[in-house]
Amino acid sequence: MNLAENIDSGTIELDNLVELTRHAVEAVDRLYNTARVCVAERVNEGDRISAKLLEQSQHSAHGLAWLATYAETLRQTARYAERLSDAGQLGEMEKLLIQVLFGEYLNQIAGGIPMNQAEFVRPSELDLRRADTAILFDGPAGELTRFGNTPHTRARLAQLITEAAGSTTYGNPGLDETLEQMRTEMRRFVTDRVAPNAHEWHLKNEYVPLQIIAELSELGVFGLTLPEEYGGLGMGKVAMCVVSEELSRGWIAIGSIGTRSEIAAELIIGGGTEAQKEHWLPKIGSGEVLPTAVFTEPNTGSDLAALRTRAVRDGDTYNVTGNKTWITHPVRADVMTLLARTNPDEPGYKGLSMFLAEKPRGTDDDPFPAQGMSGGEIEVLGYRGMKEFEIRFEDFKVKAGNLLGGEEGEGFKQLMRTFESARIQTAARALGVAQNALDLGLQYAIDRVQFGKPIVEFPRIADKLALMAAEIMATRQLTFYAAREKDAGRRCDVEAGMAKLLAARVAWAAADNALQVHGGNGFALEYQISRVLCDARILNIFEGAGEIQAQVIARRLLEGGN
Repeated sequence: MNLAENIDSGTIELDNLVELTRHAVEAVDRLYNTARVCVAERVNEGDRISAKLLEQSQHSAHGLAWLATYAETLRQTARYAERLSDAGQLGEMEKLLIQVLFGEYLNQIAGGIPMNQAEFVRPSELDLRRADTAILFDGPAGELTRFGNTPHTRARLAQLITEAAGSTTYGNPGLDETLEQMRTEMRRFVTDRVAPNAHEWHLKNEYVPLQIIAELSELGVFGLTLPEEYGGLGMGKVAMCVVSEELSRGWIAIGSIGTRSEIAAELIIGGGTEAQKEHWLPKIGSGEVLPTAVFTEPNTGSDLAALRTRAVRDGDTYNVTGNKTWITHPVRADVMTLLARTNPDEPGYKGLSMFLAEKPRGTDDDPFPAQGMSGGEIEVLGYRGMKEFEIRFEDFKVKAGNLLGGEEGEGFKQLMRTFESARIQTAARALGVAQNALDLGLQYAIDRVQFGKPIVEFPRIADKLALMAAEIMATRQLTFYAAREKDAGRRCDVEAGMAKLLAARVAWAAADNALQVHGGNGFALEYQISRVLCDARILNIFEGAGEIQAQVIARRLLEGGN
């Protein structure tokens, strides 16, 4: 029986699928290598990248980043298939998820990868010819390109997902027993304590209740990746991904409460003095101290080198003056990781320093009860529960001993060390949002009856759900891969960037499609999917906007990075 017949009958030989995915990855790698040479010829001046040419060829360069992201996603999905196969755990749902994902992504590579709803990366924009992309349609790889994602396959996958509605995940995520237990525990907490209340908190623009934060602390969320000598659990970034995804699946605000602690702890571990580590890390890990990140300024956005907030040394203190914006959860924070310019004569990044700036907790009535500090709330569509603020500092006092690392001019380097973890964690949060969208869309499609039957039985509805599940599965594997690289101590800025880039798009697509499944009801504020859509939209903006992320990935690839 050939592959097409196998697919028509709803099955693929297990060994055959693993072998096909391996061949498909090899084909995509060869295509990527050809594209990389072509794009390099556009942007290189001599033996170096020209910033001017790179900007002029931005669409092609960013397209290369997306192609590389697809190549890595397919590679990690193939390895996932092989691991499950070796363990005897590659069931029908897992096979169909993998098959649909490969069929869809191979065809997108051949025809156009969506960077967003309006911008596509066509092979011609990477200087690829039809003869180059033919490799995707020939031989074993071509079997998946032509037959991997058929209507019958999607229908069977949707049927399996429908039968498993309410499951922790759709398909085996490939975790060990410890991580699976952790996922289950977090899922139980979210189901009991978050899901019944999240939408009301969102609609009322209320803070995440302090009781919920206390319970997160008891669960070990804030000290998850902290070394044990500082009171943490000493777990790795894969555990962080599992926890962040499940918490964000309930509400992104719950998953994001821990982000501030993760960033602050990473800064202190990587750049703090031993005294700073001993003082701050146990308090952050226990939840006694809530941190906030204070980096961004009006009109600077991702251009951190243009920061203007000044910190002037005056004896045993620094006086901080300047404006910050898009600061998350500052009112209830006890310490700010504050980036400011200590040397105005040093251009760009060199004059920046990082501070652990203490402040008292505020309230809605008195948000900033600290001398030299004021601010106003930025009302937002989604990502509520912590609240966003603009902040003004006017001779705000910071102890000189709270200069991170005790040395000026190290702030940007210290911050750079956190980017990998922050982007991996953001990818995990995006997965949680995407999974929540799938949960809501699936349940609505099961419950909603039109023309005499549940709408999940209509192919266009079933297709949406099947494709959501396939993309979520594959993006999860990409994110876990980046986390494992980080845990192994290897540089993973490209892998972390790819995970964040893809996960943000997948979350938005899942939320948008789940709302479409709801029809007109999805546009009503009373339905949870309206919240999830708003929450999903921020993911392609913060922690590096999609365009910035693609630029960073492209430059590293063209410089010879993996």
